[in-house]
Amino acid sequence: MIQIQSPCLWAVHTADTIMERTPRLYEANGYHGKWSYDYGVILKGFELLWKVTGESKYAKYIRDNMDYFIQSDGTIRGYRQDEHNIDHLNNGKLLFGLVQMTGEEKYKVAASLLREQLRSHPRTSEGAFWHKQVYPYQIWLDGLYMGAPFYLEYMLQFEQEDEQDLDDVTRQFILCAQHNRDGKTGLLYHAWDEKRTQPWSDPNTGQSPNFWGRSMGWFVMALVDVLELLPDTHQDRTKLIEILNDTMSALRSFQDTSTGVWYQVINEGTRKGNYLEASASSMIVYAMAKAIRLGWLQDENWLNSLDHAYAGLISEFVMETKEGWVNLYKNCQVAGLGGEPRRDGTYAYYISEPIITNDQKGLGAFLLACTEYEYMLNRKG
Repeated sequence: MIQIQSPCLWAVHTADTIMERTPRLYEANGYHGKWSYDYGVILKGFELLWKVTGESKYAKYIRDNMDYFIQSDGTIRGYRQDEHNIDHLNNGKLLFGLVQMTGEEKYKVAASLLREQLRSHPRTSEGAFWHKQVYPYQIWLDGLYMGAPFYLEYMLQFEQEDEQDLDDVTRQFILCAQHNRDGKTGLLYHAWDEKRTQPWSDPNTGQSPNFWGRSMGWFVMALVDVLELLPDTHQDRTKLIEILNDTMSALRSFQDTSTGVWYQVINEGTRKGNYLEASASSMIVYAMAKAIRLGWLQDENWLNSLDHAYAGLISEFVMETKEGWVNLYKNCQVAGLGGEPRRDGTYAYYISEPIITNDQKGLGAFLLACTEYEYMLNRKG
């Protein structure tokens, strides 16, 4: 194991490993150049590291990888607006920084194409975005991270600020918390089906049956990223901070007492087949550190919970190879609901998906967690 004490040095070492192993993310195994939301997770990690360290090589890595997709006229290789897939918006978060860095119009044009998707994106009867057109009437926790921060930042950067439009962003979280939350544990179920027609949905509540770790991670990351951008005077700001506190408190109650991190199926602990999972744990650490830094989690005990969780990330999931590279172990490769019979939302399903090393989502979340933790410590100190 690498003996590096500074969280930022962990992030630097991990980022340098990624650049050596995969200079072109879109050529990594299984991606084949497709417009995948995974890039947006890992490149947001690079973006935060660039902002904290000032190292231009991280900005160059972002630009080199995004330029494979963003054509000279602003069109996006492999992107289809008519699919109405909320995942396709995630990479768009990098375009704002590229506009500021380069001033090139193509990045703004590309962002506007993604923004246009939301104008026609299908919604539930209350106005929540469907996760995808092929998953009708469904709110997935994943989708809040994919869509809401991009939607808000686009409006703040490129559109005249309109309170009703900002309300549309906050509404997504309020509706998700209303429909996906479990009253007993305070955790949020992975998904909710408005029509109660999906095989995985409860006929009475519409909720899926389990609490998937990474979906909770997506949700709390989305909350802190939106709250960071949302104007202080917005009418729903207090409500979103309340949702964040309730959700983080629920997560803390299921934090593993021994290691400080979280399980694949959060509330099932040591049940046979369950395992401590890297990407979810990293996402929660990132959200917790950012919420402490920005004053939304104010109880002194939060810092103890965070320190325990961060130490657990390093001890449970990180090892050094003989080449001196960083490996991140115990990542759930993927999990979803519907589309095929086996994706039924049961406990057996969530523990059946492959567990892999160096998943892009996990690596991106780990970069975010380490860098934000360091940033928080410096600001608090």
